[in-house]
Amino acid sequence: KIKSGKMAKLKELLQKSENRICADCSAPDPNWASANIGVFICVKCSGVHRSVGTHISKVMSVTLDKWSDDEIDSMVEVGGNSQANAIYEAFLPEGYRKPHPDSAQEERQKFIKSKYELQEFLEPSLRIVSNHPSDAGKQASNSHSASSKSEIGMVEFIGILNVKVIGGTKLAIRDMSSSDPYVVLTLGQQQVLDHDMVSKDDLMGEAEIDLQPMINAAASFGDPELLGDIQIGRWLKSGDNALTADSAVMVTGGKVKQEVTLKLQHTESGEVTVEMEWMALNI
Repeated sequence: KIKSGKMAKLKELLQKSENRICADCSAPDPNWASANIGVFICVKCSGVHRSVGTHISKVMSVTLDKWSDDEIDSMVEVGGNSQANAIYEAFLPEGYRKPHPDSAQEERQKFIKSKYELQEFLEPSLRIVSNHPSDAGKQASNSHSASSKSEIGMVEFIGILNVKVIGGTKLAIRDMSSSDPYVVLTLGQQQVLDHDMVSKDDLMGEAEIDLQPMINAAASFGDPELLGDIQIGRWLKSGDNALTADSAVMVTGGKVKQEVTLKLQHTESGEVTVEMEWMALNI
């Protein structure tokens, strides 16, 4: 578990003006870092860093990942983007154009690979040849794999969503005279379900929840712990959603919560009520 003092040092380092832009493309407000190189980077460049492998760059989120004391000490010892770039870009050719925030992914890949993996801009006496097998000869055949790695690296976490199932009513009968309900929650590539063994015959409907009203409301009002118990948003019932009634976004006890009741789709009958709690990571 990270001591709060250590984490404070990392965040203090991030707030230095030189570290408020990406070390590789100068995009503002980077929230990712290469723990072993000692630079703060944007989400787009973090995807490229991941694709070159952890033996070159160990990518971590400043807001989400758990950092060890050694990892934080390493970042502090480097001193930030200016000091790191003074080493890794010491021999950058005159007139060389670094990537900018809107650069294409191919341009970022070429620069970051040259800068950190091939060490082309480093003082020759400081260059270290990696013993890790090079993927250079496999790029054509593994282009899809490399693209997938890059996309994974570019995922930026913005918050944590807790969902509590309150209950279901008017559920379709799937056994002789009753039902054996279960709930599967899916968000992007993440899925959570109960531990029961279920089959397709047990399916009792589905419904989609629009998270945007809650996330937007939370972002507009800032830190919920500084607010009283108030309503900050609303998801309106319409013909395009499965709401049984309008759903209010509330701040209760310093937490952003929303209770929704949804009519189940693709089934004979049924409604489900869930309570959601949103915790933003960038407050």
